[in-house]
Amino acid sequence: MEAIYIPQLTKSRERTQVIKFEEFLPELETLTPVRGWISVKHNGNYLEISAKAETIVTLTCNRCLQQYNFRVKITPSELIWLEESAASQQDFGSLEKETTLEDLVETISPQGYFQPGEWLYEQMCLAIPYRQLCDANCQGIQPQKQTSSPEIVGDRRWAALEALKGKLPN
Repeated sequence: MEAIYIPQLTKSRERTQVIKFEEFLPELETLTPVRGWISVKHNGNYLEISAKAETIVTLTCNRCLQQYNFRVKITPSELIWLEESAASQQDFGSLEKETTLEDLVETISPQGYFQPGEWLYEQMCLAIPYRQLCDANCQGIQPQKQTSSPEIVGDRRWAALEALKGKLPN
């Protein structure tokens, strides 16, 4: 998906751009292409983004380790504030940074670009369940019972000592 130049968005009809898509996202492994739409609306000092998308991913069950298919359906919406200082805030040099409550709001420069592909990728990743279970009643890996091999009682290395112990008087 192509980036949207934010100043150009103000010249669009109703200050809105709707992108319909059916494509694979580069960093998201899916069985089917991601299908849906994204709407980006310029509201003066913020962007209003909403979308509807779906795809199928292959997950591995955390209990039994079997793979299963999972349908990811999302209908996210988000407000992204437009701030001139947003471009200068990206400091990748420091490893530690104090975060204030104001920093928890998503901002981009009003003269910059909105990346719908990256935004969609993030939303899809957030929709993939953290706890991956193939079935609510999944019992997990069940130990197999050994029927043909003889049971070993104790450690064989102690067998010689056990034999010597039997020869000694009590």
